[in-house]
Amino acid sequence: MTLLLTGATGLVGERLLPRLADAGWACRVLLRPGKTPPPYGTVVEGDVLSPSTLMAAMEGVSAIVHLAAVFRTPDADLIWRSNLEGTRNLVAAAKQYAPTARFIMSSTSNVYDPAGAHPGREDDQTEPEQAYPASKIAAERELRESGLNWAILRFPFVYGDNDGHLDALPTHAISGKWHPAKTMSTIHHRDIFTATELALSGVMDGKIVNITDEAPTTVYELAQLVGRTVDPSSDPLVNPWHLHVDGSLARSLGFRPTVRSVYQAAQQALL
Repeated sequence: MTLLLTGATGLVGERLLPRLADAGWACRVLLRPGKTPPPYGTVVEGDVLSPSTLMAAMEGVSAIVHLAAVFRTPDADLIWRSNLEGTRNLVAAAKQYAPTARFIMSSTSNVYDPAGAHPGREDDQTEPEQAYPASKIAAERELRESGLNWAILRFPFVYGDNDGHLDALPTHAISGKWHPAKTMSTIHHRDIFTATELALSGVMDGKIVNITDEAPTTVYELAQLVGRTVDPSSDPLVNPWHLHVDGSLARSLGFRPTVRSVYQAAQQALL
């Protein structure tokens, strides 16, 4: 079966693609002109912001895994165009050229209210103000209302496979004056594949699902794991559930993380 992957050259995509290929998927990669082709899959040149380029990418696919997104930029207009308009274009192309394909979209746990009274749940009201999570909620809505067969996977802090993400966290925590006791849900790249493979089986059809490991971890501990320190504090922690998500729905659907915590990842040299 042929699978179309967007965002294959990004932090998540370049680690997910080889795992999908190893699992037996015939991967088709949507690649913008000028980008270096990845060593896996068949490349189709195109761009989610250019609808006329999407027909060749879509024809004959049985599944779509949509990772392409923009968030590391202060350009809010680019974030909205890439994340909302790009998804809208991809959805329209799927409806026209691959209407029976299973469409799996990656999203983010940043959509949840920072002041929430419990870990973020899939049925929480979500009205984020920042461009990235707000654009992802709008993109989710486009897919949910499309009439396609869809699943949406909301990922928390992603790390592992030498992606540098965890190494950069202490710098962000210090500059953002995060409380050292802030507890974050995490997910290893290996289990983004675990979740995606499960979604491709159909058990998550029509659902938004938080994908998280089993051990939310404090910023203080995460910094220590990469040989850094953040200032300790016993001050009260404001918004204790921010960046902490509830993974019980995923567990009920059969998701079992193979990397259960960042400590396991460290012990097995998976960071």
